[in-house]
Amino acid sequence: MNEPRRRGPIARLAIGLWDAVNFSRRLVFNLLFLLVLAIVLVAMFGGGRLAPLEARATLVFAPEGRLVEQYSCDPFSRNLARATGSGDCREVRLRDALRALDAARTDKRIERVALYLDDLQPSGFASLREVAAKLGAIRAAGKQVIAYGDAYGQGQYLLAAQASEIYLDPMSPGGVMLDGLASYRQYYREALQDKLGVDMHLFKVGEYKSAAEPYILDAASPESKEADLFWMGDLWKRLLADVGKARGLDPAVLEGYANTLPEQVAAANGDLAQLALQQKLVTALKTREEVADLLTQRGVADENADGGFRQVALATYLQHLDGTLPQADTRPQVAVVVAEGEIAGGELPPGKVGGESTSALLREARDDDDVKAVVLRVNSPGGEVFASEQIRREVEALKAAGKPVVVSMGDVAASGGYWISMNADRIYADASTITGSIGIFGLFPTVDRTLGKLGVHTDGVATAKYAGAFDITRPLDPGVATTVQAVIEKGYRDFTGKVAQARGKPVQQIDAVARGRVWSGAQAQQRGLVDALGGLGEAVADAAARAKLGKPDRWQTVYVEERTVPLSQMLSELMQSRAGLGLLRGTGLGELLLASRAHEQAPLRFMQQALYKRGQARVKALAYCFCEPM
Repeated sequence: MNEPRRRGPIARLAIGLWDAVNFSRRLVFNLLFLLVLAIVLVAMFGGGRLAPLEARATLVFAPEGRLVEQYSCDPFSRNLARATGSGDCREVRLRDALRALDAARTDKRIERVALYLDDLQPSGFASLREVAAKLGAIRAAGKQVIAYGDAYGQGQYLLAAQASEIYLDPMSPGGVMLDGLASYRQYYREALQDKLGVDMHLFKVGEYKSAAEPYILDAASPESKEADLFWMGDLWKRLLADVGKARGLDPAVLEGYANTLPEQVAAANGDLAQLALQQKLVTALKTREEVADLLTQRGVADENADGGFRQVALATYLQHLDGTLPQADTRPQVAVVVAEGEIAGGELPPGKVGGESTSALLREARDDDDVKAVVLRVNSPGGEVFASEQIRREVEALKAAGKPVVVSMGDVAASGGYWISMNADRIYADASTITGSIGIFGLFPTVDRTLGKLGVHTDGVATAKYAGAFDITRPLDPGVATTVQAVIEKGYRDFTGKVAQARGKPVQQIDAVARGRVWSGAQAQQRGLVDALGGLGEAVADAAARAKLGKPDRWQTVYVEERTVPLSQMLSELMQSRAGLGLLRGTGLGELLLASRAHEQAPLRFMQQALYKRGQARVKALAYCFCEPM
């Protein structure tokens, strides 16, 4: 009988290490399971029902994250980010904010609104202006709107300006920063071409189509600077006008403040809080605790609430509103389909626009007999041309089915974002929406010189003249360049031709305002690219009127979007409970899970995805706009 073979010391060490790793893995997953189970049990037996909303409550509007049209993160990740106060999934859905503020205006239980805007991340001006309008309506209805901030960026201040009283911390680290809009990018030509030997071949139509300029230039072209300054100047003037109107200040004085900020700060001895007070940008300087005492004095004391005053948070208030909705609603529907993010082919998750997935949502609305009209809410800088065309065709199919389609443009609806919008029965945009950028480009890199620097050369044979012509290790053949440019020019003709047909204008007139140039919503309306200025509410009302649905109480608005995974939804609800939040805070688990959700810079990520597939470079016609100001 053979004796069992003895393992060597290295083998025994490897097995021991594997056993340790395996034990650690099982331990971590078991701990995660027990944590989720604990949250489930506590939520089931200790959560209780939603407490009734008492009279004289203060609605605390404290958005955490950026304003979005639809969530890009799953519910569990979102609430995990909220529980831990960190991560990239802190998002505030615009429709929820608008619905809550609109209800608070007439809700007799809500006595005032308190704004805490420190955690509001930079958001588009179209979204901010819609929220600002709701806050202004609450104030006009006679209810107090009180704002507090450790400091205010200009997007945050646009909302704070709607308040009847604005408070700033006396030791504010940032004061009120009205410093204007800017659009700066990095340019890589020298690094790519001179240093690395990578040649980027750009094919485009339109002297203003500047999306790919960073890859072939060392600085912005004169056309790019001219166009950007034109539309950004319009947004900046409107921001000053909106703030000035809300605060009773001359916009010219506000602009002077922005242009002389260093002198103003020096004159105030570096005290940014005192400077804001001197400029009448804030009502008074108070700490967060002093503002809480003020709200307690004016409202109702509640020792169990944060700050000691009777209040309701945005998320809880939305739960109260949802609890008053009827269980079954058989009224005809105006469906809203959201197209937010970069446009690319295939099935994409929420927060991106997929040629297949977004088209499927529009088809779902077309096939649903209860849907009588559709609003396409567009917040996209564009992307792939073919994916955009897939979505545009579904808009046409809806109209052919007898269902009106109205487009509501959000913060950005440019390039491909305009492509999917142009065939709607009517296009609405905010005056500060970024749109236009009607143009096409293609980009193709070759690295033969890069490899040559390393002593690597490419050679071989082919059976036809242009076989292997798109091998990035070879110089780009002039014949191929001619072919690609012809395809790009054809794409531009398709774009302008379709816009001309959809808008009922000559192609020459569309070409004059196209050529890749970006416009504000107000500028686009003046040039016939947009029909009317307004927000989502105006677009929905227009769609209902086109479908002849009658008064607003005779129809309902629904969102057609990807269904939430049941488990994810369950975890989301658990995470919103006090029990779930309490178990996660301070454990470090939330931060650990969120660390894996770091996002790349969106434009760079999009270019990488567009240029490369399965490790190989490709040429693809793109309609994309890098047009969001800082």
